[in-house]
Amino acid sequence: MKQMTRSFVTAAALLAVMMAAGCQDKINYLRARGQLNNGVKAFQMADFPKAAEYFENAIELDPELLAARSYRASSYMMQYIPGGESADNSRVAEEALTGFAEVLRRDPNNELAMSSVASLYFNMKEFDKAKQAYRDLVEKFPANKDAHYTIGVIDWTQTYQPRLEVRASLGMKADDPGPIKDKKAREELAAKNLPLVEEGIKHLEKAVEIDPQYDAAMVYINLLYREQADVSEGKEEFEKYSEMADDWVQKALDTQKMKAEASTKEAF
Repeated sequence: MKQMTRSFVTAAALLAVMMAAGCQDKINYLRARGQLNNGVKAFQMADFPKAAEYFENAIELDPELLAARSYRASSYMMQYIPGGESADNSRVAEEALTGFAEVLRRDPNNELAMSSVASLYFNMKEFDKAKQAYRDLVEKFPANKDAHYTIGVIDWTQTYQPRLEVRASLGMKADDPGPIKDKKAREELAAKNLPLVEEGIKHLEKAVEIDPQYDAAMVYINLLYREQADVSEGKEEFEKYSEMADDWVQKALDTQKMKAEASTKEAF
């Protein structure tokens, strides 16, 4: 009888402990979502440091609350100042990258987190990392037109300045007619730039395929064809790529005009 009593008491105690733990989990669950809601309000008010604190609290209460992790990383990203070189600016960038990495570890197909990482690297001017991040993004989400577009922008950025430097070294101004005169310099530059030009045009054309009114992508296709023109073998090839660039300028202008007219009609 005594043995049965002891067993009953032990079982009751264990049940009480389990119930208490369950109640605490429920309390933490509710408190975590309260912190999440407070963080969202602060985020919407652009108080990003305070928002990050709320989201950190939510994560401590419920480590599996993915929305809190995503918002926390975004709060740090919003504090980052592109081009800023201070220690605090670098810290918030690293906090954002670490936060998004944790989101992606738990949810590898999180398109927003992937896009945010790529965008942050782009703003940090770490173009090689940004481009790879955008490549990873379009591999999983091929319809992401902005990712295709930004790859093209990076490719142009990585070809434009080296071309100007070669021109300057040869005494050519930016607006002097091309192609680059010195054969050796031209061929060396072509070996570096043409793969980037081809990649950029491919992705920009994909962006236009996804959105036929993507006039910004059309502008960059024009710019990349001008990069290709300047490393052409002769005048005839230079003029061919220049004309292709001009065609894309006209497409961009026509698209902008069409969009403006449509917007005016909607207004009335």
